[in-house]
Amino acid sequence: MADFWPSCGYRLLRRNGEGHLQVTDDYLRLYYARPELAPPPEAQAAERALHASLMDAPRRAVPAAEVAAVEDADARENFRVMLRFRDQLIAAPTLEAFYVNLFRRDIAVPPDFIHQTVQVILRGILDGTADGLEARAAEFFFRRQRISIRDGAIMAADDETVQMHAQTGGLGNLGQLLREGQAATRTVDLEVLDDKSAASYFERDESHDTVVQLNSGRPGCWALCRVIERWVAHFHGLRTAVTSVREIPDADWEWHVGLDAEATALLNEVYTGAEVDAERMKRVVGLFRMEFLDAGVLRSDVTGSAVYLGLATAPDGMLRMKPQNLLTNLPLAKRL
Repeated sequence: MADFWPSCGYRLLRRNGEGHLQVTDDYLRLYYARPELAPPPEAQAAERALHASLMDAPRRAVPAAEVAAVEDADARENFRVMLRFRDQLIAAPTLEAFYVNLFRRDIAVPPDFIHQTVQVILRGILDGTADGLEARAAEFFFRRQRISIRDGAIMAADDETVQMHAQTGGLGNLGQLLREGQAATRTVDLEVLDDKSAASYFERDESHDTVVQLNSGRPGCWALCRVIERWVAHFHGLRTAVTSVREIPDADWEWHVGLDAEATALLNEVYTGAEVDAERMKRVVGLFRMEFLDAGVLRSDVTGSAVYLGLATAPDGMLRMKPQNLLTNLPLAKRL
């Protein structure tokens, strides 16, 4: 099976008996090697010594005075942030437990670290998959998407990649120079990934340069449904069937979960009978029905009901999914 997302550090982790991921020293070293912590050529002795000691012994206790001795203020703060994050990581039995605790205890962690944690957990969930569409759909969980609608087709592209192409014409630093010099740059069309081209994802998995169509019934939409099912199964141990729907029947609407901040607010308003203008409703780009296949897993007041899920863009067309809502907001009889 194809490997993918090698930079997330999945191969540096180990699994416990339940298939959850445990932090290793090499995984910690991956974080210490980030540009924010790796000493630049002009770094002073204290900064170099602290970094070298952590690379040698990633779990060593670091006295506050040792961090305070780092001369550069930015480097000093970066070490403090990293060490707080590291201590929370190694205190948890698994990466999954660490991630759940972030939202139970309102732990302050840099967003980039949270997104990388989601990515590496998903890499474990999808290990062995041969479906490039599933892997691409999983990017919704940890990378912001830019949504556009063309002739009724709801298209999702990676926002960072779109911005890069807009600034450089897809030519990197050269494109930036040409753009600043007002020279024409070539137009780059991102490839639309579907069931026929899905395998090509694994040749460009870290390029983030493919587009998926989210319309109900399209392969990209079905792939997102499957990833949601696998995410819920991994954390909750529950079997579900997630399908795309075009609307939520009033008679069947007992519970909903917004998969992003905009969808949460919008669904709450519609559910309570508030008027939502038509333009805002157009920002809904996905509605899903989640059916629970195991008896007795829902709270007694919603037993036998489906849960509806929603995705919606912000006014600027951005979609930032919040996968933690599938951990904290489902009406389960037994909480995580």
